[in-house]
Amino acid sequence: MTATTTDIERAAGLLRAGGLVGLPTETVYGLGANAEDPAAVTKIFQVKGRPPSHPLI
Repeated sequence: MTATTTDIERAAGLLRAGGLVGLPTETVYGLGANAEDPAAVTKIFQVKGRPPSHPLI
């Protein structure tokens, strides 16, 4: 899959707004958020059903 400029702009807008984006890797999709936005980081833990005491990789 190749991302277009529109796709990248949309993802950037979602990240700026505190949203999450799916990121393809060689094996699985990952979740991305603005690491400097505590609410966005909290969303990743909530979506993954992961306790905040367990680190993300």
